[in-house]
Amino acid sequence: MAEHFDVIVVGAGPSGIAAAHLLAKAGVSVLVIERGDYPGSKNVMGGVLYRHATDQVIPGFWKEAPLERPVVETRLWVLEKDSAITVGYRSPKFGQEPYNSFTVLRAKFDKWFAKKAEEAGALIITETVAEELIMKDGKVIGVRTDRENGEVYADVVIVADGVNSLLAKKAGLHGEIPPANVALAVKEIIALPKEKIEDRFNLEPGQGATIELVGEATAGMFGTAFIYTNQDTLSVGVGAILSDLIRRQVKPYELIEHLKAHPMVKPLLAGGETREYLGHLIPEGGYHAVPPLYGDGFLIVGDAAMLVNSLHREGSNMAMSSGRLAAETVLEARQKGDFSKRTLAAYQRKLEESYVLKDLKKYRHAGRFFETHPHIFELYPELANSAAYEFLKVDGIPKREKQRTIIRNATARRPLRKMIGDAYAAWRALR
Repeated sequence: MAEHFDVIVVGAGPSGIAAAHLLAKAGVSVLVIERGDYPGSKNVMGGVLYRHATDQVIPGFWKEAPLERPVVETRLWVLEKDSAITVGYRSPKFGQEPYNSFTVLRAKFDKWFAKKAEEAGALIITETVAEELIMKDGKVIGVRTDRENGEVYADVVIVADGVNSLLAKKAGLHGEIPPANVALAVKEIIALPKEKIEDRFNLEPGQGATIELVGEATAGMFGTAFIYTNQDTLSVGVGAILSDLIRRQVKPYELIEHLKAHPMVKPLLAGGETREYLGHLIPEGGYHAVPPLYGDGFLIVGDAAMLVNSLHREGSNMAMSSGRLAAETVLEARQKGDFSKRTLAAYQRKLEESYVLKDLKKYRHAGRFFETHPHIFELYPELANSAAYEFLKVDGIPKREKQRTIIRNATARRPLRKMIGDAYAAWRALR
């Protein structure tokens, strides 16, 4: 295995395969090292794939990729213990080509995506762990794997090995990730007949919907839950900041059982059979947690670069875009015959000019806001649901009196000046 490639990509997720596909298509010799049994076996996400970013890697991919359903409706549920305030947006335009997003099952999609990279000329080796970067005179020149004589060399290494990147850590690009900068998410794939899915979610045949849930969905912890419709299964998951789970001593399986038992969620899952149970870490540190993205002989992409916009549930698109921009940077460096830090810095500039770092920068204060305002996920869902119940209950009490009762009950829980302070802090963090 001691041979030389133009590029080594570590990790066969969306970012790594996007880079490998585009590089191989351009005639570059690419080796992809994947620790799983096959691409997709170790990869987990909620299950929404965005068309625009993927289309820039493989135009018209939706015509052949193993997708589940195009998403025509996005809903948000703010849960209290036995109720919910629901809002959403639905458009038939999202169910027409070229589409906006799709639900996917990663085990199926990643296999297909990796096969496209192989067809373009990339070599993918599975069941192999990239243990550390090989350095010479301060420059990355290859990767050392767990195979016998498993050193392999390249002009550039693209690090795409996920949120808890072993390579980035060993290279000193970041230390242990603080528990407040990652969420632990658990997910179940629950089988249901497609007709039942379409009936329960009010969908036309083949259409998909997503539900994002906050508040009681995470037992008041900083995090979110989701329900996504696949062809004949539902992806049901919940994630909370790891520091909150540790502090409250809540186990992941307890959190998802708590979600599934909620009166608003339980009817949607009735009669379903759990097919899979998965867990993974999600980058939540945002802009301030992004590590150095380039150096002499290397680039970092996707989750390994902490490129996730959790407020908008965007991760797969940022992974695809970062992989594409990394490939473009490598091709430009090849033309110059220079893989130094100075040349590869173009990758950072490309990210800064794209939506990826612009969006992360926009929400750079959001994590700190939620960390210092934990009551946002517990108190305000309770107050909102209580207010809705009181105002919509028809019991002969005049509406003006109901309004006074709602205000009185709310300010008893949180003084008005503090509510105004919360609103102002939220505006500053999310504007």
